[in-house]
Amino acid sequence: MQRLIAVVLFLFCATSQLASSLNDGLLPNGNFEYGPKPSELKGTKVMSPKAIPNWEISGYVEYIKSGQKQGDMLLIVPEGGFAVRLGNEALIKQKIKVIKGMFYSLTFSAARTCAQEEKLNVSVSPNYEKNDFGLFPIQTMYSSNGWDSYAWAFQASESVIEISIHNPGVEEDAACGPLIDSVALKTLYPPKRTRVNLLKNGNFEEGPYIFAGPMSEGVIIPPHIEDDHSPLPGWIIDSLKAVKYIDSDHFTVPEGKRAIELIAGKESSLSQVVRTTIGRDYVLSFTIGDANNACEGSMVVEAFANKNTVKVTYDSKGKGGFKQARLRFKADSTQTRIMFYSTFYTMKNDNSGSLCGPVVDDVKLVSIRKLHRL
Repeated sequence: MQRLIAVVLFLFCATSQLASSLNDGLLPNGNFEYGPKPSELKGTKVMSPKAIPNWEISGYVEYIKSGQKQGDMLLIVPEGGFAVRLGNEALIKQKIKVIKGMFYSLTFSAARTCAQEEKLNVSVSPNYEKNDFGLFPIQTMYSSNGWDSYAWAFQASESVIEISIHNPGVEEDAACGPLIDSVALKTLYPPKRTRVNLLKNGNFEEGPYIFAGPMSEGVIIPPHIEDDHSPLPGWIIDSLKAVKYIDSDHFTVPEGKRAIELIAGKESSLSQVVRTTIGRDYVLSFTIGDANNACEGSMVVEAFANKNTVKVTYDSKGKGGFKQARLRFKADSTQTRIMFYSTFYTMKNDNSGSLCGPVVDDVKLVSIRKLHRL
């Protein structure tokens, strides 16, 4: 009997451990608060490949404490008391259990240090798709606190995968490189078009993991993200610059709990291609506003349905607010590209120089015939 109880307890613990590995949130030691032993450090440099619990490293990796300086430069630790810095060709990786075939979004925080053109390469293995990795240029800081959180999505090729974050740069100073902190994973459930909305994920509720801390400023979704692997399911970021994914815990959001902030003028766009019937009338409705983040001034959002367009102005006081808009058009193709961008660049009125912009939310596309039925 005791042996049976022991076996049941063992299976319960194993199952619990497996389930916890699939929960949305930080990876095990994803915030690097558990660090190397003193004997595994030479100054700040990590000397052993497995010195950081749950992680394996290679190359020049430093373990950085909050408040630490490099010369006169303060090294920004995004969350908690510790982070890692990736020097030339340095890499950190971790194996995790996932569900084969499911889509996931990886969120991580990064801060620049001394290199001018810092980049990060994010990938998973095994990965049976060619050239499926994310290359993140991080020389542009979008947040006012010295660091940004980024999102990248992938489809799991196997039930056990290895997530890698790599600094491909080669600087004169081998220690130069970005700081990494708060690595999290979230399962993505690709949304479907509904009876009342031809667009997928029009309210942006499905998207990457957003950190809950009070300093969180949303998540940067980088440009040139294709639809099938977007951290924002259904939508394509086909612009030169990123968009920001924000939540109602930290910002003013017009509807629901999530929205998109267009942070780089015409270089920051959001689009989705939808099937339409030639000659049929449609109405595109959406809401624009500001995120209550000191983003002040006259804003203009341009919405497109193929060649049809509307410009919507919004006078932002930077303290939250929104207005609704719509575009009626007749489809001239079996596929219509719905797209949004901000006409102007806007900066926060907090002396940070950080880019900001109008918020877009609650995007719906319906046919006029469907409108008459409802």
